[in-house]
Amino acid sequence: MNKLLRMENIERFYETPAGVVKALDGVDIEIQEGERVILLGPSGSGKTTLLNCLSALDSPTGGSYTFQGEEVPRNHSEKMTSFRRDNIGYVFQFFNLLQDLTVLENIQLIQELAGKKNPERAKELLALVGLESEINRFPGEISGGQQQRVAIARSIAKKPTLLLGDELTGNLDTETSQKVMLALVEACATENITAVFVTHDESLVEYATRVIRIDSGKIVSDEFTNL
Repeated sequence: MNKLLRMENIERFYETPAGVVKALDGVDIEIQEGERVILLGPSGSGKTTLLNCLSALDSPTGGSYTFQGEEVPRNHSEKMTSFRRDNIGYVFQFFNLLQDLTVLENIQLIQELAGKKNPERAKELLALVGLESEINRFPGEISGGQQQRVAIARSIAKKPTLLLGDELTGNLDTETSQKVMLALVEACATENITAVFVTHDESLVEYATRVIRIDSGKIVSDEFTNL
């Protein structure tokens, strides 16, 4: 596998009235193409901050971050936006689908914004997550698990290099979470997409190729699974 990204000694400190909060305190990560990485940790451990730095939604206070061999822009909103547009897909906990568009139209809108509108590919992506029979329904007419699978299809519609997710099964029951994660694994494998997901749910470990545990802004373990 080829190296996709590397973070070295990443710090993210926040000034508060009570003093400095070290959300990330010297994090080192290297991720290879094709990996599915889960970031595990309790609330407040720094895992979401790390995800935001990976996506260039936030800029580290210190350290270096290279993506495909190039330094990721920081503290420059336009360059950070361009980096996200060209490289990053995101699956949110609350789906964020447009309720007045059909399932298919939600996918096509993202394609259009990325300059890659292709109705047939949009249908293929929905089939990939098992929703080919729901393309003309509206988000409010399908279940939460189905909506999250639409969100997955939408996030990969622009063929991101790196797919990120933050507690993407947080609103779903166990059975539905499993269906969503299976769809996600299949989509990433088929589309050759590297993925990093934040969760506090230990049961999701089985869907990862690697598990990184974070606590108090530091990596406390980094292990490959048997997948």
